[in-house]
Amino acid sequence: MWKVLLRRSALLLGLVAFGAGAREREPNERNLYLSDHPSREASDVYVVGGIVTVLRFEQLCDPARTKMLGWEGRFEPVVCAGKRVFLEPLHDIEPEDRFLLLVTLADGTEVPFTVTSRQETTDDRTGDQQVNVFRDRESSKAVLASLHDSLGRERKLAEEVERYRKEDSVDHALAALLVKGAEKMTPFRPRLLKLFKSPDGVEFLISVLTSKNRDKAAVVFTVTNNSPAESWGLMEARLVSEASWERRPFALRASRMHWGPGGESGRIAVVMDANAFNSKDGLERLVLELFREGDGLRQAYVLLEPQLLR
Repeated sequence: MWKVLLRRSALLLGLVAFGAGAREREPNERNLYLSDHPSREASDVYVVGGIVTVLRFEQLCDPARTKMLGWEGRFEPVVCAGKRVFLEPLHDIEPEDRFLLLVTLADGTEVPFTVTSRQETTDDRTGDQQVNVFRDRESSKAVLASLHDSLGRERKLAEEVERYRKEDSVDHALAALLVKGAEKMTPFRPRLLKLFKSPDGVEFLISVLTSKNRDKAAVVFTVTNNSPAESWGLMEARLVSEASWERRPFALRASRMHWGPGGESGRIAVVMDANAFNSKDGLERLVLELFREGDGLRQAYVLLEPQLLR
């Protein structure tokens, strides 16, 4: 980890390449309900290199008749144990790579799947950690799982509506202008520019800005992925109090959420109000963090002093 103390601008910038700041994530679990139609298509299962995906069925599987075509050199051998089938790709596979998996249940029923990866343009590029497969939609377990799915979709919809409501703000509009490089159309002026390079080839050009009236601050990350093979994605950003780790409000806009290898570049802009520095004990320092998609590791952080707005 590299740290640079900039006393004149009262900022501390750092880049964390590995290990620190990992956040807990819920397992990526979903339910799959099979169709009884004789011409049903094979259902997709999404995998990520080095991560085990588990298919869980309601009855025992037949190990001798469960197989995947073309897995050699790309996957560990498929394991069928009891009611579960385990898949583990040795490396990431491309969305155009599609492997046929045929699971045979104890009663002789054959269930086909297509093993692949998610498109880079989707919001969620993680793989399936567990897929619960239901043949009988009317079974008690399937009905309960379907109810949980419906409640989850309703919760996500409510969160999306609330997010859109909050993002209809001046700060979000300013962040959108900064992402597009239209700094002259905003009240912000640059205070600091610093470049960090991570060992895995991702560059972060970090620009810290303040408004003319010193009532707002902004941070713009220009991210360039110079890795020859690995993609980079933003999972989330956080703005917290350094003392209590209490979350503080901010507005974020990004030109993209995923950066492909070979020099793909884009911007992330964060705008915060001066009130974000306030606490019951007075003004306090804030930490702005970026977390990488996939493993949830903290990639970059900016420590902001209250003196920045004075």
